[in-house]
Amino acid sequence: MQETPTIPDLIEGCKLNDRKAQELLYRHFYAFAMTIAMRYSRDEADAADIMSLAFVKVFKGIHSFDSSKGSLHAWVKRIVINEALDHIKSRHRFVSQEELAAAVEEAQVDNSAIDKLNAAQVMTMIQQLPPATHAVFVLYAIDGYNHREIAGRLGISEGTSKWHLSEARKVLQKKLTTLHT
Repeated sequence: MQETPTIPDLIEGCKLNDRKAQELLYRHFYAFAMTIAMRYSRDEADAADIMSLAFVKVFKGIHSFDSSKGSLHAWVKRIVINEALDHIKSRHRFVSQEELAAAVEEAQVDNSAIDKLNAAQVMTMIQQLPPATHAVFVLYAIDGYNHREIAGRLGISEGTSKWHLSEARKVLQKKLTTLHT
């Protein structure tokens, strides 16, 4: 009976371009990475595209992974998020400064309405946000990035990031209000 390889074994195998090691590493991280890709995509086809490109980058860049700087888990997460953001940026534009001037105050979300929804319903609402607004909301509210980090990752200003977050809150509040009236 063959022993199950450890993560360090898989990393070494991937560095040697061992297809079996690559397959096992992919299978090990698939559900985790797909969950991240789905946060940033509108459907499974987009998420699959993000995943494919992210894992190509994982396998090409495995030589640069340094376990003393962090876990493979965190490294793969960062690659999937960056690929998802590249995917969004390549397909959609972000709001201009002129459009920012038209923004109004942030809407407050009714937490009691959210409590009545399950996680799948909330994710469906989030996925229906406009692409740029969706990306900022997920980075801020789910992945915990601040506006400066979001601005740097997306190539937008901090003000634009704040506007997208405000817009996401307003849209989600409207959906919640409509759902529970």
